[in-house]
Amino acid sequence: QVQLVESGGGLVQAGGSLRLSCAASGRTCSTCAMGWFRQAPGKEREFVARIKGSTGSSYYEDSVKGRFTISRDNAKNTMYLQMNRLKPEDTAVYYCAAARSFRLGLVAAPAEYDDWGQGTQVTVSS
Repeated sequence: QVQLVESGGGLVQAGGSLRLSCAASGRTCSTCAMGWFRQAPGKEREFVARIKGSTGSSYYEDSVKGRFTISRDNAKNTMYLQMNRLKPEDTAVYYCAAARSFRLGLVAAPAEYDDWGQGTQVTVSS
């Protein structure tokens, strides 16, 4: 099992930036995918971005392409999400997630991830 702890959330004005971190501990897997999801009040949890450990390839939800950047430092067991040009519609609780084994394909569905953090609130004011 992997323990995931997010940090870096907060309140920011539209157009601003935040950097989320996700620290992993336990039975971490450097070749496995890690991802970010978010959930706004009254909405389902949705995919934001993911990065594969084996290739470092990244994949983004359309609305965040060009604004968000996902990265990971396997030596530090930490994943990041740099969020620029934030919009009020980005307001949500952001969760990091990790798969326990290698996955093929997009790896963008919540069911493809095994371990989850507790979430960090991001609020973007207009």
